[in-house]
Amino acid sequence: MPKKIIVISTSLRENANSDILADEFIKGALENQNDVEKISLKGKNISFCKGCLACQKLGKCVIEDSVNEIIEKVKEADVLVWATPVYYYTMSGQMKTLMDRMNALYSLDYKFREIYLIATAADAPKSAIKGTLDALKCWMSCFGGVKLMGAIEGTGLTSPNEVKAHNNYLLEAYNMGKSV
Repeated sequence: MPKKIIVISTSLRENANSDILADEFIKGALENQNDVEKISLKGKNISFCKGCLACQKLGKCVIEDSVNEIIEKVKEADVLVWATPVYYYTMSGQMKTLMDRMNALYSLDYKFREIYLIATAADAPKSAIKGTLDALKCWMSCFGGVKLMGAIEGTGLTSPNEVKAHNNYLLEAYNMGKSV
């Protein structure tokens, strides 16, 4: 049965490696007739969370920017895919800011139960992704019934477009998308 998939690409860089892998994931997911929407944070207006917790009562954030539209799409998705570059051994700041702002989901009837991570880092060891995985798992622990289904650890990628020379990462992303 086809699933509704939201892929959130958090890199702001042109030809970002994580974004390229997100596109490969999407190709695989579409091959299985899934409904896939990619949300790029490029050009989005996303402010920092104020910690007011009004979202818990309202079911949406009081800040008027791009986040409430993203929350509505994520809420209706079966699958959520995060694609991020790794900075200082954790997710990008824009990914973390969006996660903080998605606090409204906590009290809503969200549908997503499957989470995937696509992360790329300049450092070569797979341990470069560990902080991102740990932080994602902490965020996920706030949502009952949610499970990490897979993670791509694209390490050793220092320049834009570099992942295109790594067929193993491209194929891994495609196959992960196809497995959804």
